[in-house]
This record gives sequence, C-alpha cells and structure tokens, in this order.
Amino acid sequence: MARFFHGTFPDGVLITRAPDSAADTARRLNACGWRPVFAPVAEIDRTGADMPPPEDVQAVLVTSANAVGMLPTSYLRLPLLAVGDATASRARALGFIATRSASGDALALAALAAETCVPSHGPLLHVCARDAPQKLGQVLTEAGFTVTRREVYFARPAARLPEAAREEFARNMVAATLFFSPATARTFVALFQEDMALEAVANVIAIAISEAAAEALSPLPWRRIRVASRPNQDELLAQLP
Repeated sequence: MARFFHGTFPDGVLITRAPDSAADTARRLNACGWRPVFAPVAEIDRTGADMPPPEDVQAVLVTSANAVGMLPTSYLRLPLLAVGDATASRARALGFIATRSASGDALALAALAAETCVPSHGPLLHVCARDAPQKLGQVLTEAGFTVTRREVYFARPAARLPEAAREEFARNMVAATLFFSPATARTFVALFQEDMALEAVANVIAIAISEAAAEALSPLPWRRIRVASRPNQDELLAQLP
C-alpha cells in the first residue's frame, strides 16, 4: 500500500547498496511514497577477471546485480539466470535478451539452472563477488554440471558514512534502513560506531535480507530489526512500516 507523508514525519529510507543496484530500489520506494536516501557504504571495483568466450558458456548464473554490469557485451545473447527479480531487471536494462529470475536465493537459482540447462551442453558460468559463497557451484557440480566461477568484482568499504546519511540521522528523518547483505550490514555498523551517536538509530527500523545480516546489525540499538521472509527485494520492502 502506498504511503504519503507531509510535514516533518520521518519518511527517509536509506539504501545502503551500490548506486547501480540502488536505482530500482529507489524507484520502488518512490512509488510507495517513501523518500529514498542513497547511502552506499562500499564502492564496487572490478577484479579484471578473464572471461571465457561466449561459445564456451551454456548459461550465465548471476547472484548479484553488481556482477551484471561487469559482463561483456558478447554475452548479451546468452541465457542469463538471475538469483532475484532486481538482478534480472538490471540484466534486461543492459540488453540481455534471454533473462530469467529464480526469485529467491542461491538454492533457488541452482534449481532453475537444473531445470533449464543440461549438463552435457557445456559449462555454466557463475559471475559473482570475490567473497561470494561457494554453495551454488557445489550444488550444481553435485548435479553433474561443470561450473566455471569468475569473481568479477569486490566491495571496498567506504572510509565513513556518506554525508547524506549523516544528515538524515541528525535531522531524525530516517524511518528505515535497508540491508541487502551481511557484509553491508557489518560495514554500516562499523562506520556508524566510529563517528555517530548510537542513539540516532533508536527510532529507526533496520530491515535485513537474511538472519546473517540481522545478526551483523545487532550491536546498534535499533527500534527493531526485521528480516525478509525470503532473501529478495520484494520481501525486504514488504517489511517497511
């Protein structure tokens, strides 16, 4: 249900993910009457990983929207299987013409790959962050697939909280903060503890993509911490008050 605010009621929702990934989240927040605040706590850098030629790839598996922008244009016609709807939307926006979403987590993506791909038809390419879990590759390897992994980016933590976030907390205009990964949650907590008054989050709801992200947020005295019922953006946004 859309919400619309007037006056000085807190209506800001902090988006702590990288700008490229945050655009879709901001659009969704605007449509519901929330005011998005871009507050990335890390910068995304390429690793420079060598990519296999497209003819050696049966399908591309993507577990993060950040990874989509690292793919070469020669892959645009390859089947691309995304872990969630936001990642799939990002891929389509960049021109990938055969994109499907697992609308879930790594296990859901593995199930989609097993349903749509054939082990004898060539390797699957998993593109991901440098510190991404190995679970997806392990599950598909056990199912008979050859999985090539390429770590195409890494997140470099910011030196301090973005000024936009600092100002919003100082004005008590933050209603909620969204966390899309445990790493982002840990970085945010460390930066906040470094130079912000902890009570600034006392009236703020932290919304975490997973229990692991919620655990990382526990050192701060939030009004409450909510966890998405499934690890995707739809369920994360469903936790907004």
